[in-house]
Amino acid sequence: MFFSIIIPVYNRPEELEELLSSLLLLEYSKEYEIVIIEDGSTLMSDGICSKFQNKLNISYYYKANSGPGDSRNYGMKVAKGDYFIIFDSDCLIPPNYLNEVETELESNFVDCFGGSDAAHSSFTNIQKAINFAMTSFLTTGGIRGGSEKITKFQPRSFNMGISKVAFETSNGFGNIHPGEDPDLSIRLWKLGFKTRLFPNAFVYHKRRIDWEKFSTQVNKFGKARPILDSWYPEYSKITFFFPTLFVLGFLFSFIMTFFDVNIFIILYFIYFVLIIITSTIQNQSIAIGFLSIYAVINQFWRYGIGFLSSFIRVRILKQQPVKAFPELFFKPKL
Repeated sequence: MFFSIIIPVYNRPEELEELLSSLLLLEYSKEYEIVIIEDGSTLMSDGICSKFQNKLNISYYYKANSGPGDSRNYGMKVAKGDYFIIFDSDCLIPPNYLNEVETELESNFVDCFGGSDAAHSSFTNIQKAINFAMTSFLTTGGIRGGSEKITKFQPRSFNMGISKVAFETSNGFGNIHPGEDPDLSIRLWKLGFKTRLFPNAFVYHKRRIDWEKFSTQVNKFGKARPILDSWYPEYSKITFFFPTLFVLGFLFSFIMTFFDVNIFIILYFIYFVLIIITSTIQNQSIAIGFLSIYAVINQFWRYGIGFLSSFIRVRILKQQPVKAFPELFFKPKL
């Protein structure tokens, strides 16, 4: 099996350098290639790729900006491998990653897999707090942290693999972003392919974002979900409504305090205490524990509002998703 590592990059040469530096430390002894797709950047990464050219088997391509999904498709079209592994440019890869992937594929082959993400010790406190909010069982049910059902896993495109056969059959990622990864997973299921979680094939997902960018990102996640549910209603889950219910419930609980009904707000307080305790223990830092409260509230609030607005416009008012939320759709240029 020949692996092709596919990495789209947009205006982030410094983090690409860190990613390639981590790939230098891979313990994998067999040949593989790295395909870098510059997605219309103005801050170019060609110089970074040249630095590693004699150390890693790198191919570099520049194309007009058309979004991460389309750029991954471009990379898989030009890649030489029969199995593609996709990373976001803000990831760091553990030395045993490819060995773990190969072991999983040899023991129980699957045409598409996903791995979880973790916080590296070098991450800032804010990055660790955001990682907790995105991966904890207390927040997202652990779908990014590895606790989702192994045999019905929706891989996330920051850390996923797909066979050449599955890519060519499905035509790869669509033009929605975010949401392109669950869209691809569902289409693969409908085509008869299976997906699976590889528990030990994790990456360190650095997420170089500030609070404002994080808010924008999770708000788009919320907007994308009702669109996906309108496309694939058979895969809709009641849990997708939880962040919105969390927001509405909190507002209701706050209003009820004016009527001396405090039980609901107390339940929220207990939940926040659990967040602090769990994050503090996990990250061994009380500062990160308190930052995690802000990350979780930010995540639920912005996701919940995005979900609610999209649900009303797409599911109830039956607006076309591209017209209702044009910011979620790229126009492929290939």
